[in-house]
Amino acid sequence: MVVDHQDFDVEDVLAQLTTSEKISLISGTDFWHLAGVPHLGVPALRTSDGPNGVRGTRFFQGVPAACLPCGTALGATWDIDLIKKGGELMGRESIAKGASILLGPTVNMQRGPLGGRGFESFSEDPVLAGNMAAASVNGIQSTGVAATLKHFVCNDQEDKRMSSNSILTERALREVYLLPFQIAQRDAKPMAYMTAYNLVNGVHASENPKLLQDILRKEWGFDGLVMSDWFGIYSTTEAIKAGLDLEMPGPSGLRGDQVTRAMGCGKVLKHHLDARVREVLKLIKKLIPLQIEENAVETTINTPETSALLRSIASSSIVLMKNERSILPFKKDKSVGVIGPNAAFAAYCGGGSASLAPYYAVTPLEGIRAKCKDAQYELGAPGWKSLPLLSNIAKTKTGERGLTMKLFLEPHSDPRRKLLDEVIIDSTMISLFDYKNPKLDTFLFYGDVDCQITPEETHEYEFSCSVAGTAKVFVDGKLVVDNMTKQVPGEAFFGIGTREEIGSIHLEAGKTYDVHVEFGTLPTITYKKEGVTAFGAGALRLGCYRKVTIVDEINRAVALAKEVDQVVLVAGLNSDWESEGYDRPDMDLPPGSDDLINAVLAANPNTAVVMQSGTPVTMPWAEKAAAIVQAWYGGNETGNAIADIIYGNTNPSGKLSLTFPKRNEDNPAFLNSTSDDNRVLYGEDVYIGYRFYEKTKKEVLFPFGHGLSYTTFSLGIPQISSLPDSDEVLVSIDVFNTGSLAGAEVVQVYVAPQTPSIVRPVKELKGFVKVYVEAGETVRAEVKLSKKYATSFYHEGRDGWLSEKGRYTVLLGTSSENTPRSAVLEIEETVLWKGL
Repeated sequence: MVVDHQDFDVEDVLAQLTTSEKISLISGTDFWHLAGVPHLGVPALRTSDGPNGVRGTRFFQGVPAACLPCGTALGATWDIDLIKKGGELMGRESIAKGASILLGPTVNMQRGPLGGRGFESFSEDPVLAGNMAAASVNGIQSTGVAATLKHFVCNDQEDKRMSSNSILTERALREVYLLPFQIAQRDAKPMAYMTAYNLVNGVHASENPKLLQDILRKEWGFDGLVMSDWFGIYSTTEAIKAGLDLEMPGPSGLRGDQVTRAMGCGKVLKHHLDARVREVLKLIKKLIPLQIEENAVETTINTPETSALLRSIASSSIVLMKNERSILPFKKDKSVGVIGPNAAFAAYCGGGSASLAPYYAVTPLEGIRAKCKDAQYELGAPGWKSLPLLSNIAKTKTGERGLTMKLFLEPHSDPRRKLLDEVIIDSTMISLFDYKNPKLDTFLFYGDVDCQITPEETHEYEFSCSVAGTAKVFVDGKLVVDNMTKQVPGEAFFGIGTREEIGSIHLEAGKTYDVHVEFGTLPTITYKKEGVTAFGAGALRLGCYRKVTIVDEINRAVALAKEVDQVVLVAGLNSDWESEGYDRPDMDLPPGSDDLINAVLAANPNTAVVMQSGTPVTMPWAEKAAAIVQAWYGGNETGNAIADIIYGNTNPSGKLSLTFPKRNEDNPAFLNSTSDDNRVLYGEDVYIGYRFYEKTKKEVLFPFGHGLSYTTFSLGIPQISSLPDSDEVLVSIDVFNTGSLAGAEVVQVYVAPQTPSIVRPVKELKGFVKVYVEAGETVRAEVKLSKKYATSFYHEGRDGWLSEKGRYTVLLGTSSENTPRSAVLEIEETVLWKGL
C-alpha cells in the first residue's frame, strides 16, 4: 500500500478541530496507538516498547525482534559510537514494526542493587547514564523515529510504585536523578518524555508542574510531547494543567468525557486543552516523513548484519572482573565442562515491558559448543525462580514444536461451547493483555492448551502454573496443578497474577503424555489485589522440569568438573528474578548456586565463573575463583558473546556500570529501599554508588568502572588545554598497549574540587572515552569537558548550578579506584547558571 501522509500546519489544524476531536487526540485509542483526524490529514501513530528492543504491538504471539543487551550491559560498553549504532538498529526495527514512537531508553538510577528494573537503566552514575542515553536517542532519531526518555523522574524501585512518594533534596534531584535526562536533552533532544508512576516530593510526576513545565519545558527548553506511563495518570485537570500531553494507553480513563466535564465547569479552559493538543500535533507532524501506514503489518529485519551488531554490542559489554593466573582465555584443544543453571537456558533479557520475543536466543552452552563441540554439560543447581517453560519440551499432536490453544466464550463446563479461535503457540508464557478477536467484545473468555511431551528420563516431574485468571493442569487426565480453587496472590504479570503453583507426577522415559490445561481469563480471578492495575484478558505461564535435588545435581557437576581440563560455570539471575513489578528481596543468588560454585571451584581450579545478572549479586566465593566474568543479559547473541570472551576471539573491554558491593547491607540505599507507608526517603542524598563507598571508605567487591583485558595498558602524562570561544577544555592522554594483544581501554575522567565550600563527593565522573589500541602501539585519548558541568554543584539556596572559583583536580584512570594520573583545572570566577 502506498502511504501519502501530507505535511500540515499545526496552528491551521488546531483552529479547525472541534472540541471533541481535540479531546480525542490527548489520549490513546488502544494499548499502542494514538488517535488521528483523517479528514484533516492527521494520521494516527503507533508506539512500541521498549528500552532494549522493539516488541511491536502484541504481547500475544508477538512478531520476533532484535533484542539488545540490557541497559546496565549497554552502560558497561562505555562506547558511545556503539550505543548509537544500537539505537540506529532500534530505529530501523521500529519502522519494521510500524511504530514511529519508541518507548525508550530508560534513564533512571540504581540507588541500590535490588530495584526490579535496575537492569533497564544504564548506570549508577548520572554522567555515564546521560551520555549513553544521548547516544541511544541520537541513534534512534537518526532514522526519523521518536525516542521517549523514561521514566521522568525518580522511578527507581517497583515497591508500591504508583503510590510511593520519592522524598529527596533539591540537590540530589538535580545532581543525580535529573542530570542524565538533562545531558540527554542537551546532546540529543529527544522528541518525547514519559512520566514516572511515583510521586516526587508529594506530587505525582504525571501532574507535577515543577517537573513538566518549570524544569523540562522552561529551563531546559524541551519542545516535544510528554506522555504518561501506561495507566500512570491519576487526575484530569491537574495533569492537563501540569503539562501532560498524552494519556496512555487508551481507551481513556481520565480524559474523554472527564475533560468535557472539566471544561463545562471551568476547571479546564480552552487554552489548557489547546496547549496539550498542540504538542500532540507537533509530534505527529515531525513523524510524517516516515510515511508509516496507520495499521502497518509488522515485519522483521533478522539479517546477518543485525546478528553481527548484536554480537559486537554483547561482547563489548562483558566485564572480565578477575583473571588470576591468566586462566582465561581458555584453550580450544583442552576438554571443557559447561555447568550451571544459566548455561542451557538463554537469560537474554530482564522481565516486564523490556521483555520481547527474540529472533533467536543463543544459550552459553550453544555458544561454547560452537567452538568446542565435545563440551559436556551438567545443570549443577536450579537457578530459576519459576520452573522452565513447558514449551521447551512441548509438541503438538502432529509432532510440531509448540502447543495448541483453543479459545471459547463459554466455560469448560458448558457442553455447547463454540470455538472462537485456534492457534499454535510456541511459548507457554502466554500474555493475553492485548489479545484481540472480532468475535469478542469482552475480556471474559476461556481456553484450552494442549500438547504432548516425551520425557528423556524416568523421573518425578514438576508442573507449574501462575495465572492472571484461573487455570488447572492435567497430565493424561490426572489433575496435577489446581490454580483455580484456592488462589494466592503473587508477583507475576506486573503484579496482577497468582503465585506459581506446583504439582508433580511420575513420568517414564520415552513414553508420550498428553498435557491439557483449562484456563479462564483475568475476570475469573478469585481475588482483588490492591495497588496494581488489572487490564486486558490476563496471562498464563506454564512450566515443567524434572524434579531436582540440589545435592544430587551438585554431585554430578563436581564429577564432571574433575573429569575435564577447564570449566565454564554459568550462574546468576534471569527475567523471573529481575523484572518490572517487584524488587528483589536480597542480593543473593538463587538457592543452591553458591554451594554449586564452591564445590566446583574446589574440584577444578581452572574454573571460570560467568555471572548473568542486570545488577550486583553477592559472591561469597569470589576470593576462591580464579576468573569471574560479568555477562549481564546479553540479548539474542548472549551465548556467542560469552563464548567469544571465554575463548579469546574477543578481547574483553567492558567496564562495570555499577559498583558491586560485598553485601546488600553495604549499599547506600539499604535503610531506605522500600516504600514504607507510601514514602521512600532518599537518605543517601547525592551519595549513590561509588560516591557513597568512597566517602565512607567502605571496601567493595568490584569498583565502578572496573574491567580487565587480555592485554595490558598504561597511561601517559595528561594535558589540559582550553578550547577557543568555548566553555570546554580538552583533556588528553596517551594510552600505551604494553601487552601482546590488540584491545580497547576506557579512559575515565573524574573531577575533585580541592577547596569546596560544601561537603561534596570525593570525586565524580565527568567524561570518558573508549580507545582501541594495537599491541605495542600508542593512541592519544581525548575527552572534552564542559567547565561548568565538570565543576558545579546544585546550590539550593540560590536555586541554580554553582561553579566555584578555585582549583580542581582532574583524575584519569581505568576505574573509580584506579586513577593514577592527574592534572589541575583552574576556574577563574564563580558562575551561577541554569538551563542546559
